Amino acid sequence: MSGTSRDIIAGLLSAADIEIGGAREWDIQVHDDRFYRRVLSGGSLALGESYMDGWWDCEVLDQFFCRILGAGLDKRVKGLKNVLWLGFRAWVTNMQGKRRAYNIGEKHYDLGNDLYQAMLDRRLNYSCAYWNGARDLDEAQEAKLELSCRKLGLEPGMSVLDIGCGWGAFAGYAAEKYGVKVTGITVSREQVALGRKMCLGLPVDIKLQDYRDLSGRFDRIISIGMIEHVGFKNYRTYMDVVDRCLAGDGLFLLQTIGNNTSGRRGDPWMDKYIFPDGMLPSPAYLARAAEGLFVTEDWHNFGTHYDRTLMAWQANFVRNWDRLSRDGKYDGRFYRMWTYYLLSCAGAFRARKSQLWQIMLSKNGVRGGYVSVR
Repeated sequence: MSGTSRDIIAGLLSAADIEIGGAREWDIQVHDDRFYRRVLSGGSLALGESYMDGWWDCEVLDQFFCRILGAGLDKRVKGLKNVLWLGFRAWVTNMQGKRRAYNIGEKHYDLGNDLYQAMLDRRLNYSCAYWNGARDLDEAQEAKLELSCRKLGLEPGMSVLDIGCGWGAFAGYAAEKYGVKVTGITVSREQVALGRKMCLGLPVDIKLQDYRDLSGRFDRIISIGMIEHVGFKNYRTYMDVVDRCLAGDGLFLLQTIGNNTSGRRGDPWMDKYIFPDGMLPSPAYLARAAEGLFVTEDWHNFGTHYDRTLMAWQANFVRNWDRLSRDGKYDGRFYRMWTYYLLSCAGAFRARKSQLWQIMLSKNGVRGGYVSVR
């Protein structure tokens, strides 16, 4: 049985020009023959778990994933039971309902501020950077923040709402550079604690709050990398909240990772180990959610910049691993899990399977037309 399983896996990988035991950096080395049957029965979840268990290795994981996704191998596992179960669960249950609102904060963003401080830029942006002309991660993330402020047309004295503010990177930058007052919300207690320290002395208020509980009126609203946790059953509710809180002549900037096609589930491995209940929106989902509420003024795709951002995060993670692992809080299995997460995502963006959009929305259309900023 194991030989047959090996032949099937080898045949699938050959379509992506990947060899088992090959000498190229994107070829895989299998250390446990149980790997083949495990992956055939368990799909992407088994592929990730077997890597975490040390059953196989690849010198350059990002290239491995770019190749398998570019060859469409992910489409060949859609009938596997773990994928079908996730789809069924998402259909019958609101996995991102209010009762579970703080789940992602507790399981991912509260892992430890030390981890994110070791991996991210100095302002702690946990989203795609903008690399046009930037020499390093700090410059690229500041370029993204500056780009976002210019797209919003910020002016001193404006009130700004940041939905999913993280550690306050945008809030602090906008308040410091543009003289605006920012209210930020997050579902992570760790982000609130550190974000308030990082924005100390600035007109920034960071709160632990679910987006559905928002009230008030703001001149501008921004949401960077948060709608990936909202779910297809709640997209309209999310847009209703933005509509309720945005001034009549206001602008809304939505930044999100996106899928090329509409789906109702996330990847099984990513759902279990990294982003529980996560789901990437498609253009169709977002357009339907905004219909009748907003005018789409601009749609900017710079998904190729996320590949470079993820590779920079991985380099920081590896460089600081000795310090992170010193007290045993993060072990060797965590190292393999986190590496798999970062590099598989980099491969997905490189293969153009994942996108990164900044979408500008207005309530009634900008008089004379919105001038796109790049």
